[in-house]
Amino acid sequence: MSEVLSEKKVHILTLGCKVNQYESDAMYEAFYAAGAVRGEENDADICIINTCSVTNIADRKSRQMISRLRKENPEAVIVATGCYVQAVANRGDDTAGIDADLIVGNNRKRDMVRLIEAYLTGQPITDSIIDINQDPEFEDLRIHMPESHTRSYLKIQDGCNSFCTYCIIPFVRGRIRNKSITSIMEEVETLAASGVKELVLTGINLSSFGDIGDLSLADVICRIHTVPGILRIRLGSLEPRILTEEFLTRISALPKVCPHFHLSLQSGCDTVLKRMNRHYTTADIHTIVDRLRQFYDRPALTSDIIVGFPGETEAEFEETYRTLENLQLYEMHVFPYSRRKGTAADRMDGQLPEAVKKERVRKLLELKARQMKAYEESFSGEPLQVLAEEIVTTGRGPCYRGHTERYILVDIPCSTVGNGEPDPALINTILPGTL
Repeated sequence: MSEVLSEKKVHILTLGCKVNQYESDAMYEAFYAAGAVRGEENDADICIINTCSVTNIADRKSRQMISRLRKENPEAVIVATGCYVQAVANRGDDTAGIDADLIVGNNRKRDMVRLIEAYLTGQPITDSIIDINQDPEFEDLRIHMPESHTRSYLKIQDGCNSFCTYCIIPFVRGRIRNKSITSIMEEVETLAASGVKELVLTGINLSSFGDIGDLSLADVICRIHTVPGILRIRLGSLEPRILTEEFLTRISALPKVCPHFHLSLQSGCDTVLKRMNRHYTTADIHTIVDRLRQFYDRPALTSDIIVGFPGETEAEFEETYRTLENLQLYEMHVFPYSRRKGTAADRMDGQLPEAVKKERVRKLLELKARQMKAYEESFSGEPLQVLAEEIVTTGRGPCYRGHTERYILVDIPCSTVGNGEPDPALINTILPGTL
């Protein structure tokens, strides 16, 4: 308990990835332990913006959010943290240009309570930003009870050593490092005891977990699988290289592992992949997708795709389109290439006009919609297991809404379950449903 923070209202706004969301949840818990309470944007005493820097748009949103909170809640202490802050500091730019009272870099979020206490009491602060690329320590944040009792992110890895030519993340997250297995299992057991039914394992480059240390990612999954109360284990974004016969043989034997795999593909064209410094080919991708479908019945395969990479010709884009058409993925997150100062791709010739990128995004989103519909229709009329997450009102009346193991969103009319009335006690239980 902190005398300085007792009853202070704290609000955290989160941009970006699942890792950021996990870290924001962990910061909330640290403030609750210090005696603070949760506030809203317009009445909080302390507003924290957990920023993102994966694209120029993310940078802009981060700046806009900081400025908006300053205007809407001028009396609050405004704190900026996360990847955008770290990127500005790394470039040697003046962080004073960020309109916040306190600037906190990555790998310092676990110290957020201490740093804000120091700020509020007028103490000097000299360690709120570090050279992330020289820090080998995993920032061991913890969550005991997430905001949602049905699903919780669990960050087990941080940093990246890949240095893809388009990506700023290795510079703002540092080198790969892992959460210890002891800490992982303690957190899993705590989350299970709090009622969490589904864990989403996440990291900046989750596939690199086995690149250092004695344990592989499959080893970690096997251990988590033994924890009573956890019904589902969902994996975050995976590099194609990890989906070997050995890896899939091990995890496919674990019934709690969801048949849902998010593949970090980025392109479906060999020449573009080479310029991106991605170490696989489209032939490798086809092999991996075929392998996943051999081990799992209709696995949900999703991916990230970048279009408009420097020098991407119409023929190269068409190759990506044909590759994705053949792969028949469930869902794609499609992004126009975003120049990032300090990356190799930013210095490449052949930067494409925004209009070209926008048109290519449109074409892939149309393909995505068709493939998503076809995938979901393949389960039409089949009994599905749905983890109920909330009660919503739809055109069919009150419904329990949740996801299947394959992350298909399903609404189950309350009238078909139990006594027919909406029952909050059924949230966080597995219910039968259909599409």
